[in-house]
Amino acid sequence: MRGVIVASIYLPNGNPQPGPKFAYKLEWFDRLIAHAATLMAAGVPVVLAGDYNVVLTEADIWPGRHEQANALLQPENRAAYRRLLDEGWTDALRTLQPEGALWTFWSYLRHRWPNDKGMRLDHFLLSPAIASKLSAFAVGKEARGQEGASDHAPVWIDVRHPVARPARPIPAAARPGRRASGRRLS
Repeated sequence: MRGVIVASIYLPNGNPQPGPKFAYKLEWFDRLIAHAATLMAAGVPVVLAGDYNVVLTEADIWPGRHEQANALLQPENRAAYRRLLDEGWTDALRTLQPEGALWTFWSYLRHRWPNDKGMRLDHFLLSPAIASKLSAFAVGKEARGQEGASDHAPVWIDVRHPVARPARPIPAAARPGRRASGRRLS
């Protein structure tokens, strides 16, 4: 679809926590939030998609006992993700499926896949300029079940109808491949 900015996100895992890896994850999240604010201010259609390494709520992980020290479950992660949502981003998957199990990841450890003990680590956040066009999503669980597959299942969204060109130019800092400071990402 023309005129849509799609960002592929891989937010650092952050384990073990506490420690420098978790601190780096939170700093990375702060930079993402700042850049996302630049994109939001531009008013253009944006999709921030990828592995956020955040389990937002208990509804996003299998019921039962979990390793509470895991960086994926920490309140600081959840708060950072909520700060993104509070800026006006739409959580595409939970918009279309507000209740129930919605896993995108099943660890290879402890028979998580065969026992359907998954979690949702992969998210699609949509700017207001595109959120109303969201019509469907799917998680490719069959791919996760293949021998040698990733521990993440492929996830996709369907956005219907062409998106109008932005009424104002996209600021240089919001263009793909640029940091909020205007420097190229590497």
